[in-house]
Amino acid sequence: MDGAGNTNIAALMTEIGKTARAAARELSQTSTMRKNKALTAAAAALRARAAEIKAANGIDMAAGREKNLTPALLDRLALDDKRIESMAKGLEEIAALADPVGQVMAAWTRPNGLKIERVRTPLGVIGIIYESRPNVTADAAALCLKAGNACILRGGSESFHSSQAIMACLLEGLKAAGLPPSALQMVPTSDRAAVGEMLTMTKYIDVIVPRGGQSLVDRVMRESRVPTFQHLTGLCHTYIHAAADPVKARQIVLNAKMRRTGICGATETLLVDEAVAATILPPILDDLAKAGCELRGDAGTRALDSRVKAASPEDWDTEYLDAILAVRLVKNLDAAIDHIVTHGSSHTEAIITEDNAAAAQFMGALDSAILIHNASTQFADGGEFGMGAEIGIATGKLHARGPVGVEQLTTFKYKVHGDGQIRP
Repeated sequence: MDGAGNTNIAALMTEIGKTARAAARELSQTSTMRKNKALTAAAAALRARAAEIKAANGIDMAAGREKNLTPALLDRLALDDKRIESMAKGLEEIAALADPVGQVMAAWTRPNGLKIERVRTPLGVIGIIYESRPNVTADAAALCLKAGNACILRGGSESFHSSQAIMACLLEGLKAAGLPPSALQMVPTSDRAAVGEMLTMTKYIDVIVPRGGQSLVDRVMRESRVPTFQHLTGLCHTYIHAAADPVKARQIVLNAKMRRTGICGATETLLVDEAVAATILPPILDDLAKAGCELRGDAGTRALDSRVKAASPEDWDTEYLDAILAVRLVKNLDAAIDHIVTHGSSHTEAIITEDNAAAAQFMGALDSAILIHNASTQFADGGEFGMGAEIGIATGKLHARGPVGVEQLTTFKYKVHGDGQIRP
């Protein structure tokens, strides 16, 4: 089923929700060993079925080229042996993580003898709506499973065949561990009406996680009646402070922008202290231009390199997800902070400096989910944080912030143990 015909989307989604809720009850009591067995068996299936996955991805890539997807979007969509192996390793890393379910977060005894524990417990059923990156299928499903949650995945039409092939491997893992196939479900239609249904399924879905472009996130935040993990745009900044090491700055900026331009942790705006711009910035601009990056800058930046185009006011507020970088000179650290507060999306910001006091001021004054000192913004990734993988980067302030890993996919409950106490 691909969304054509007279599919009853509401009935389809209700059935998916019912079976997911039943599976969630079973998963909440499933042992760590069984969950890990499902994950490692799925990793083995990814490796064994690599040729099938690449063939399915080839169909999606061909369709993407016909739709004239940008090079950045095609890069996000593409799967090769290296990326499939990375998915498999990601599942094994998640299996190796400590199981958060049942962890005692705090415990205390009241004067009346009541013993109270705060214990981690699964959220229940998590709905994940994402677009062109098929690896999200594996990462998100694995994290949900490890945290004892059932998962309903709704991928984008661009990655439909790739995601289905990956899901087949995940289902093989569930079967190997004797877990219900409804624990991990993919919406079997690319009909956009399915998204609308998910956003109203308060009876069956506990949390919605949107992972995609601004239009998707805006729709979810506007229409969802289910609680969401807020994931806004990745308008990430790198600031070169007056006390920056030129060698570090050159290496970090090129990586932060050009390693993978289509991910949410890619730097979109470069801020440079006026005091060092004339010496530190020209080699950086040259590296970026030679790597194929389009440069857009203010007057001070354009004076240093003729290849820099004039930046428009919109450039300071744009997440390009492409080989385009906005560059601005700032008077000092305070001016850099002001720019980020005005134009940023609270995702990830980096400062390059050898002045630890300046780094501390930068990290203290800004309230983005991730703040980085002397390293690339491309480290804004749950795998790089040691979480095995992530569902996304949450930029809201409630429940989860930054990379959403297994712990962030749990809530807690209180267990109270007595010995006949009654309340006076």
